[in-house]
Amino acid sequence: MSVQFATTALNTRIAFLIELACRLHKYGASSPRLEMAISGSAQRIGLSADVWSSPTAIIISFADLAQGDEGRVAHATQVVRLPPGDVNLDKLCRADEIADRVIAGELDLREGFRLLRALELPDTRRQKVGLVISYGLSAGAIDALFLHSAWVDVLVATAVGLIIGGISILSATRPRLAVASDAICAMVATLVAIVFSAFVVPLAIKSVVLAGLIILVPGMSLTTAVREISSQHLVSGMARMGGAMSTLLKLTFGVAAATQVCAVFGIEPRDFELPALPAWVDYPALLVAAIAFAMLFRAAKRDWPVVIGAVIVGYLATRLGGLISVNLPAAPFGVFLGGLLLSALSNLYARYAGRPGAVVREPGILLLVPGSVGFRGVSLLLDRNTGLGFDTSLLLVTLLISLVGGLMFGELLVAPRRSL
Repeated sequence: MSVQFATTALNTRIAFLIELACRLHKYGASSPRLEMAISGSAQRIGLSADVWSSPTAIIISFADLAQGDEGRVAHATQVVRLPPGDVNLDKLCRADEIADRVIAGELDLREGFRLLRALELPDTRRQKVGLVISYGLSAGAIDALFLHSAWVDVLVATAVGLIIGGISILSATRPRLAVASDAICAMVATLVAIVFSAFVVPLAIKSVVLAGLIILVPGMSLTTAVREISSQHLVSGMARMGGAMSTLLKLTFGVAAATQVCAVFGIEPRDFELPALPAWVDYPALLVAAIAFAMLFRAAKRDWPVVIGAVIVGYLATRLGGLISVNLPAAPFGVFLGGLLLSALSNLYARYAGRPGAVVREPGILLLVPGSVGFRGVSLLLDRNTGLGFDTSLLLVTLLISLVGGLMFGELLVAPRRSL
């Protein structure tokens, strides 16, 4: 610990760490990485911090290392109630940079605290428009890349994604709407698809609805939950798993409710598939998806090439793994290989670029997470198709284990040098 921190008031050091923990939580850091980052930062400024993080709360007990063994007794315990965080790569990187500068002595703790607080700015109109566009581009790209639908399906899925993005923006500042936003989005997506199919052009309705809702399907939350459970962060992992399952149930309810509303009004969809897109569309669709994810995760412009490259590498590694698997199921092995490669690359990036590995890891695995499989499994179970529903749920578990296993082995292959 430097003399600068030794002479700084205990309350000032605690306030800085609490603010840093809140920022990392809000900008999408998982519980294991947040706890590691705060514990490491506390050591550097002369404190011992016992950190407990969950999706909705942080508890930290602080002790002053300068007081020797007597300082091991907690001087203060802080409990902070927080809403679940959302990935914001730009602000996550900026918070990490501020912490590094404070620890290096380039900033004092009060200035670091002020800069962390300054990150709490509302989104500008341009940022909100970009986020809505990212929803639309993601929906259209996923429809073309994975569901191989027709042109009209891709266009309608893109329109649905834009509508869902608009609802999500509105719900961010309206707590009562936010509670039911997942179900409302699912209802709107299904109503648009059925009405368009009934009166305009036939659609592959399930594909269009799934693509339109793809950003809301909690594949990333399920993956993070399994990662936390596997690292013995049991409370956080189970809480996150419960939140993800709640989201799946709300989405499924919204789809079922909209279907029943259309049936009551006698709106009969024309649900059949038109000729699929040619195979070459996969490559521009992959590029569009990568750009959309850079916008969705709010990456800084300087990080866009890295984010786009990570998405492309993850997808290609998954396809390669599916092609070379011999005695193993293609999908789980491909997901495992993609997770392993992205985990190793994220640690290499963090080591040599001095920035959080989340810039590579989080957007890179988005095409690998099995959120759509979970959505289909819950939908089938609610439709009382228990046989196929349990088979799909088993596939979900297999894919989650494969992805988390790949991420864990990637960290063994290239040891992380940074907490984030």
